[in-house]
Amino acid sequence: MCPKNNDGTEQVALDKDSHLKLDVNYFKNVRDENGVLESDTMEIYLLCLAGLLLYRFSIKDSIRYMFQEQRLLFLLVGIAIAALISNVVAFPSMSPLQISEQVSGSFHIAELTSVPRRIAYELPSGHVNAVTLQIFDWDRDHKTNVVGTLNMLGLAKRINARFLLTSTSEVYGDPLEHPQVETYWGNVNPIGVRSCYDEGKRVAETLTMDYHRGLNIEVRIARIFNTYGPRMCLDDGRVVSNFVAQTLRMEPMTVYGDGKQTRSFQYVSDLVDGLMRLMEGEHVGPFNLGNPGEFTMLELAKVVQDTIDPNAKIEFRPNTEDDPHKRKPDISRARELLGWQPMVPLQEGLPMMVSDFRQRIFSDLKEGGSHTSTYSSV
Repeated sequence: MCPKNNDGTEQVALDKDSHLKLDVNYFKNVRDENGVLESDTMEIYLLCLAGLLLYRFSIKDSIRYMFQEQRLLFLLVGIAIAALISNVVAFPSMSPLQISEQVSGSFHIAELTSVPRRIAYELPSGHVNAVTLQIFDWDRDHKTNVVGTLNMLGLAKRINARFLLTSTSEVYGDPLEHPQVETYWGNVNPIGVRSCYDEGKRVAETLTMDYHRGLNIEVRIARIFNTYGPRMCLDDGRVVSNFVAQTLRMEPMTVYGDGKQTRSFQYVSDLVDGLMRLMEGEHVGPFNLGNPGEFTMLELAKVVQDTIDPNAKIEFRPNTEDDPHKRKPDISRARELLGWQPMVPLQEGLPMMVSDFRQRIFSDLKEGGSHTSTYSSV
């Protein structure tokens, strides 16, 4: 029988032969309704363990107790495992970001480019040519599109927020239907070099709809087509920023393949307007958000020449694997249900982007900043 404290409560008796054990059954009772371990459980349990030791023993006795029978080793291993799990699963309440209960919308807008970066490296002296390394950041793509989407959906559920997924036209792959409508299932190579992004976004859409159907989470899905505008990364691997940056630096514009593949380009303000209409509306989607104006890469290069330098050169290189031949959105659904359509044509939006790029590039040159050429497919 446990001895009593002054207030009548029972003390916890721990003698030199007693052992503190983590009860697995305890953790079975502290999971939320989705079966996910409550984020504070391990932290609270470890605090209780420390408090229990200090309550029963002096600090000196507690230290001696922990060093007996490898108890400290097991505790440290447990803490390490808990820390690893918390970093991988990214429990919301362990995030340094404090989420207000008044948040009404959750925007998952992480958008990693689906195209590879080709970085030209100089070879040792004696070699005239440069070697080109094609990089697909498949690991980051998977984590963002799958783990990131799950985390954001969990956050939206916890705070009862509406969730917006910015998907991509890449879910259509190399389409056999033109233009692409939202009901088209696509033509994607599931094991190709681009599939980490293409299939990653398709999985993100699947997860979003599963949470919507299974847990009644309010969701919205936008499939974004090529977008451009000021303040883009100068070397982000996208074709518009590539062409503009290369021309301003008096480098040849890099065109992959024969340049006859097509894309559609929308200005950033049109995209923002579409996303806001989607988020504030009552329709789940998916919705194509893009400009139906279709350009071949050679036509885009001509617009860049007309805007910056008519004498800018074009350099052709071998095309990349699984590069889509055509891309053009059918925006009938967005026009009908959201009342949205793009307002800025390429010939008007591109000069605003060029002005921003010119200022930043020439500012970097004045400051003596170095530049590593970065090229990418469309």
